[in-house]
Amino acid sequence: MYLKEFEIRWNDIDANRHLANKAYVEYAAHTRINFLSEKGFDQRSLGKFNIGPVVFYEHIYYFKEVFYGKPIRVSLELSGMSEDGKFFEFRQNFYDYKGRNFAHYEMMGAWLDLKIRKLIPLPEEMLGLMEAIDRTNDFRILTSKDTKKYDKTSVDLSDADV
Repeated sequence: MYLKEFEIRWNDIDANRHLANKAYVEYAAHTRINFLSEKGFDQRSLGKFNIGPVVFYEHIYYFKEVFYGKPIRVSLELSGMSEDGKFFEFRQNFYDYKGRNFAHYEMMGAWLDLKIRKLIPLPEEMLGLMEAIDRTNDFRILTSKDTKKYDKTSVDLSDADV
């Protein structure tokens, strides 16, 4: 399991003096990008293929408060991927300085061709890198159906009084 340590900064605290929601999202994203960069998905490689990661959804489950002044660690595990690498799913956990799990984070995303602005399978060279990543015990093969499991669509506000 991959772990990244963070120092909670003053601007990571909200009005209740505990870790703000935005900080969870930022720490999770930073952990993912750091992990992927270490596995070969760095700016040079992504630029070579003109691709970038996009997020479909993020879910955060909070268990306990955490406060300024102590380090935290964020884990990362690959919990799902489509056979062609187009879709991916990560699980992340947040641990306090004593190793207690205080939040859980799940996200699903895909790879975007930055020129044509469409989702694409990973190029073979990149797919090999992704396939080499350690997987969770309950890892699953994703399909496009998995990306729609929450059945959310955009809302038309054209007739609303806004």
